Amino acid sequence: MVDMLKTRQCLLGVRTFLGVTSRIWSFFLYILRKHIRTIIQYQTVRYDILPLSPVSRNRLNTVKRKILVLDLDETLIHSHHDGVLRPTVRPGTPPDFILKVVIDKHPVRFFVHKRPHVDFFLEVVSQWYELVVFTASMEIYGSAVADKLDNNKGILKRRYYRQHCTLDSDNAIPIKSWFSDPSDTALLNLLPMLDALRFTADVRSVLSRNLHQHRLW
Repeated sequence: MVDMLKTRQCLLGVRTFLGVTSRIWSFFLYILRKHIRTIIQYQTVRYDILPLSPVSRNRLNTVKRKILVLDLDETLIHSHHDGVLRPTVRPGTPPDFILKVVIDKHPVRFFVHKRPHVDFFLEVVSQWYELVVFTASMEIYGSAVADKLDNNKGILKRRYYRQHCTLDSDNAIPIKSWFSDPSDTALLNLLPMLDALRFTADVRSVLSRNLHQHRLW
């Protein structure tokens, strides 16, 4: 009887040890994944913004400063909320930030993941264009996400939400929807085109050419 009791106590001790070890390992993986995402998101990225030549500066002075409208969901960020049965993000991937909003008197948490290089992208294009962000989502959500991306820099002051959206296909640059790929570089790939478009008098003269052949960036 004593031997059986000792065996049970030993098994209980082993199970407790394995349980604690498993939780520690899970926490370690969570921290590691978050650290890797941070490195990817904020790694040094080179897109040299060289001083404009006199000719380029004169050309830029002859055209109006343009407005760049940026889609929010699946372009700049991806998010999912409580209750999603099949989140598109790999389980265990830590969000960049969590938003808590009240919708129809119910608290909802949104787990928001920033597209790789989005902060660098916004910093650069805000020097070239007046930025506008839009989303077909509700304002209470979209406004909170835009606040996080703006980070008190004042570059995303103009915002449009679900109630402002109408279907229009003019002057658009297609970009592949983003959900979780940490190696994505689509925003960086757009920079050369956006750099060039700011010098044009009418972007339609460029974007309308072979529109049906445009690839997703």
